[in-house]
Amino acid sequence: MTVHGGDPVSVVRNLAAKAWRRTVAAPRRGVRLARRAARLREQAAAARVEWRLEREIARVARGRGPIVVGPWLSEVGFEVLYWIPFLRWFQDRYRVDPERIIAISRGGVAEWYGDIASRYVEIFDHLSSEEFGRRNRARHQHQESGGQKQTTSGELDAHLIAVAHRVAGIAHSAVCHPSLMYRLFNRFWLGNRALDLVLSRTRHVRMRVPPTEMNLPERYIAAKFYTGGALPDMPASRDALRALVRSAAARLPVVMLDTGLAIDEHEDYLFRDIPNVISLRDRLEPRSNLGVQTRVIAGAQGYMGTCGSLAWIAPILGVDTLAVYSEEQFLVSHVFFAAQAYRQFDAARFDTLDLRAATELDLLALPLPPVSTSSH
Repeated sequence: MTVHGGDPVSVVRNLAAKAWRRTVAAPRRGVRLARRAARLREQAAAARVEWRLEREIARVARGRGPIVVGPWLSEVGFEVLYWIPFLRWFQDRYRVDPERIIAISRGGVAEWYGDIASRYVEIFDHLSSEEFGRRNRARHQHQESGGQKQTTSGELDAHLIAVAHRVAGIAHSAVCHPSLMYRLFNRFWLGNRALDLVLSRTRHVRMRVPPTEMNLPERYIAAKFYTGGALPDMPASRDALRALVRSAAARLPVVMLDTGLAIDEHEDYLFRDIPNVISLRDRLEPRSNLGVQTRVIAGAQGYMGTCGSLAWIAPILGVDTLAVYSEEQFLVSHVFFAAQAYRQFDAARFDTLDLRAATELDLLALPLPPVSTSSH
C-alpha cells in the first residue's frame, strides 16, 4: 500500500532523521553562540581595562606640576623599543611640556631621553651596581614572579622616586610609572591584541648622539652577544657565534660591547682570543656603560648581536643591524612590532638570523651586518 507523497515508512524515517539533525544541531549552535558571547565579553572587559589605563595616564598629565617618568628597572631592549617611544606619545598626546618631566634610569642614558625630559636622574649615582642588582633581583622575585617586567610599583621604585624628588628639589610629583605601559601593551605581547594597540601609542624617531671619545679604529663593526631566552648558553651556540665573529673580523675590526657588569641575569659571550676583536670590558663603568655603548654603536659601520637589548637601538641610531637568535618563542611580537615601527622614520636596516638554521645549512660565513660606505 502506498500513500500520496511516498512510502510512509520512508516519510516517517525522513521526518525522524530531520528531527534528529535539528536536535543534534541545537547544542552545537548553542555552543557557538556561547563561545561568541564569551569572546565578546572578553573583548569588552579588555576594552574597559584599556580605557581605565588611558584615564589613569591622562590623570598623570594633568596640571602643570613635575612628572617623574620611571624609574626604569627593566630590560634595556624594552626601554628603547617601547618605553621611550611610549613616553614620546604620552608627551605628544597630552601636550606635556618637557620642562615638567624628570626621567630616572641607569647607565648614563640621559641622551636617550633628551627630547622628552628636561632632567635626568642617574640611578648609579645613588646606588652601587651591586646594590642595584641585588635589590632589582629581589624585586623580580617578590613582585614579578621571577620576571623582569614592571607591572607593579614597589619599594625600590618608591626609593628612587624619593631620590629624584630630592635631586630636583621638589616635595612631590605625578608619576608615569612603567607599569602603565606594561599593563597597556601586555595583550599585544601575549598575541591577544592587534599591532595597532602599540603602534598608535608609540612615537619612534631617529636618535643622534655625539661620537665616542674612545680611541677606536676609523671603521669597525660593533657587537654584543649575551646569553638569554633568545640565545641560550649552549656549546653549539658558542661555536656558531665564534664562526660568525671570526668571519666579521676578517673584514673589519669587531668592537665587542662586553661589560662584565653583574646587573642582570645576562652574561656576555667573550671572543677576545679571535684576531681583530677589541673588547671594551676594561673601559666601561656602571654609571656610563649604556651611554658609552650607544656612542660606540652610533660610530660603527654595522652592528650584530643577540636579538634584544641594544639590537633594537642600533637601527634607531642609523646603523644596519643583524640580530641573532636560536629561540624565537619570546621574540615574534617584538620583531613584528620593530619592523613596523622602523618604517615610521629613517631607521637603518634590521635583519634577523636564526642561528640554528644557519648552522644546519652551513651558512655562517655569509650573513654579516651590511657595511656602510658612508660616515655617521
